[in-house]
Amino acid sequence: MRESKFQLYKDTAGEFRFRLLSRGNLENILHSTEGYSSKQMCQWGIESVKRNCRIDSRYQRKQASNGQYYFVLTAANGEQLGRSEYYTTKAAMENGIAAVKRDAPGAPVEDLTLVKSRY
Repeated sequence: MRESKFQLYKDTAGEFRFRLLSRGNLENILHSTEGYSSKQMCQWGIESVKRNCRIDSRYQRKQASNGQYYFVLTAANGEQLGRSEYYTTKAAMENGIAAVKRDAPGAPVEDLTLVKSRY
């Protein structure tokens, strides 16, 4: 079984972002809600996810205008840390929250911004 992991990457605008991939199928279960201007700030965002993810009151459960469900993970100050993908049912959304609680605290970070040399 594949282990969960955070991926740190640069988006097309040049900002740093992260996503959490679940164990097993490596599906994206949480991604940063904002771009960060530095890699260090993005790493701090990941650490904040790890600190806050097991606290149920940090999750805002929402329903989009298209009827699908999603959640937002917030910090103690209410700042958004990450957002889920869309789910077709409330139960699936709750499973997504459970996966973040289970996977995020110990997930390693894969830095996709590093250039690998052939030499």
